[in-house]
Order: sequence, then C-alpha cells, then structure tokens
Amino acid sequence: MLGAVTRPAHPTDPLPRRIAHLDMDAFFASVELLRYPQLKGLPVVIGGGRRREDDVLARLREAYPERDWSDGDLSRIPLDFFPRLASYTGRGVITTATYAARQFGVGSAMGLMKAAKLCPQAILLPVDFDEVRRISRLFKSTILEIAPVMEDRGVDEVYIDFTHVPGGQREGGRVLARLIQKSIFQATGITCSIGVAPNKLIAKMASEFNKPNGISIVWPEDLQDKIWPLPCRKVNGVGPKADEKLQGHGIHTIGDLAAREPGWLIEHFGKSYGRWLHAVSWGRDDRPVVTESEPVSMSRETTFDRDLHAVRDRAELGAVFTRLCEQVADDLQRKGYAGKTIGIKLRYDNFQSVTRDVTIDHFTADAATIRRQAGLCLKRVDLSRRIRLLGVRVGKLVKPGTEDGPHAGYSENTIAKPRTAKDKATDEHTDLLFPELD
Repeated sequence: MLGAVTRPAHPTDPLPRRIAHLDMDAFFASVELLRYPQLKGLPVVIGGGRRREDDVLARLREAYPERDWSDGDLSRIPLDFFPRLASYTGRGVITTATYAARQFGVGSAMGLMKAAKLCPQAILLPVDFDEVRRISRLFKSTILEIAPVMEDRGVDEVYIDFTHVPGGQREGGRVLARLIQKSIFQATGITCSIGVAPNKLIAKMASEFNKPNGISIVWPEDLQDKIWPLPCRKVNGVGPKADEKLQGHGIHTIGDLAAREPGWLIEHFGKSYGRWLHAVSWGRDDRPVVTESEPVSMSRETTFDRDLHAVRDRAELGAVFTRLCEQVADDLQRKGYAGKTIGIKLRYDNFQSVTRDVTIDHFTADAATIRRQAGLCLKRVDLSRRIRLLGVRVGKLVKPGTEDGPHAGYSENTIAKPRTAKDKATDEHTDLLFPELD
C-alpha cells in the first residue's frame, strides 16, 4: 500500500488524496515547432546558445534578397536552410530534443558534440527563453483557472492538488486531467503529460509512463505492479552516486529497495537518507502541494562555447560578467526581491567548480553593487586557468520593506572568507579583467 496521506484541506472530508504532476512534452522543442511547423516529426535538438534573432530567416534573406521575408514566412522556410547538428563545434549542451531525436539516444544535458555523433542529421536550433517564459506563464495561468492549488516546479512542470476540484476524483482524476490537457493545448498548441496518484512522489513517476500527451493514473494498490519494477533512479531524490551505491549492494529496482530492512538502509546510507529511502520505496510521501514559496536565491550563469582566459579574453569575459550581474539584478527587481549575499561560480577547463560569496550589510538589487561585490569574490579564486563556465548569484533574499530595520540580523561589516596568498596572487589577473576593483 502507498503511505499515509497528508492531512486534507477539510479535516472532515473523507475524499482520498489525488495529486497530479504535469510535465510539458519536450517543452523547449515544442515552442520551436510552433514557429516552424514544417519540422514536426523530424529530429530536432535545442541548445548551443540563446536566440537573439532568427538566424534561419537571416540566411534566407541573404540567399533570396529580392524578396521581403518576414516572420510570417517562417513556416515556409525550406528544410535545407536549417543548421544540422553535424556541423556544430563547441561546448554547448542539449536543453531538450524532440521525441524523434531521442530515438537515436539523444537527450537533455548531453553534449552537442556527442549528440552529433549519434544523430548528425538532427536540426539544431537555439533557445528562445523569452518565448519559453511567455508560454510557460500561459499554460500555468490556464491550469489555475481550472484547479487553484498548483505548485510551480519550473518552466515546464507543476504539481496540482486534484482532491477537491470538480472532476478530480472521477476515474481517479482522469476526467480533470483530460480537461486540463485540452485547455492547455487550446491555449498554447503544445501537449503535456499528466500523472495522477495519491502523492507527489508517485505522481511525478507516473507522468513519465505515457509520454507524449498521455495520462497515467496510479492507485494505492498499484505499487507492486507499476512502481516496484522501476529502477531506483526514477525516484526523485536518488541521484547517480546514490544509485551507484545501491547497485553495489544489489539494489537495482524500487522493489529491491523496498525489500531491505529500514535498519540496514540506515546503517549503509545514514539515519535521515536511509529512513527516506525506505519510505519512498513503499510509496510514502506526505508533502503538500505548495502554492507559493519564497526563493532563497537567484542566479544567472553561462557556459562558453570555448574556454576563456581572464587575461587573453578579458574583454569578452568582462562583458559576460557585466551582463550576468545585470540579468540577476533585473530578475530581482522584476520579482520584487533584494539580497545581501553575493557570489560567483566558476568551472574550469578540467570541470572543477569553485564558488565564492560575500555577505554585505544591506539588501540590494542594484546591478552595479552586485557587479562590484561579485568582482571582489573573483579576487579570491584562481584566474590563471581557463574558464568554462561563469555564474553570478544573489542569496538571502527578502521582499524590500519586510526586513526589521536597515541592519537587523546581520553584521555591520562585510563577511568574507579569509584570503590566502594564492588568492592575492591572482589580483593581477582580476585587475586586468576588472580594473575598477583596484
């Protein structure tokens, strides 16, 4: 049996808990297919950069300058004008891929160079974040018009509490799921897959059962037949390292995990994680659907197409650094937050990552302040090595006006990690990149 249900919204109401996980199908790729319907059914990969203008349309104008090509002609662009994955060179990764591309083993987070070997004929398109965010807001507002208890889990997925929504109990939630699917497709032109179960843990797994455009219903009595045969990695919270350790003990499926005694799991995986592993293997999850949550931080980062050096590529790195700081500041201001912990993240050419942060004595959402403090953090890392990724983060967020006084609960002085001799030795590189920090 699945675990105990969480306390219902109405304590006297005996309705069984029905929670849905909704996942938009190949979302970033689906957004592009709205723009280019002629690519439907073809292997398409999204990634490698950010869309600034329609490169395909620009190529068409260059080839046929006698015609006035516009956005209204996008659906008529011949397939030969689209760039292919085979011609890609760089360090980019896949954001998502169409199901036709996935049949070749191509998937999210895979390097584009590796994907090019698996499916060189795939069409490669950049990410249009502005359009993705617009459609994300549209499908979520469509859901809220039908089911008001929704938890936002990212740009393309949400949890929904069906328990007390009309139709949420009919056929285990299938009736309501159909309505939401239909409404989202009418509003956006994109399909989604929905899993409905007694809790969030099982609902998320169920949403993968019947993709794309599928609905999967899981009842408490389905645990052994539908959940236990799945690999442990299907549990949200079992990562690669934990899975490797589980497999080392002969635990390959969720059913294998459920067969282990709680004491054995605690002995080998620790008190907290061991207890959690036992609970989830038996389908127990009492987490509520949270309609609003306060972010603890906001960040922006970028992976370069080629590794950059703080001295030889200082102009390019400096411009990227400034842009990241401005983007974080814009995110904070747009969403109504300010923060007082500012940090940076670097990943070197050997894939080693380092982070540094500093806590200042006031809350800020100012781009110049963020840039200066993040720049000071850069003085505390090794900048003699080539850089693969650069990121900027602002944490300890509050809504302006909610703090108890201008200096409540934090130091008057900047708090920073002690600088070492190695840190100081990198100053010359930092000063070249950011001379205003002298």
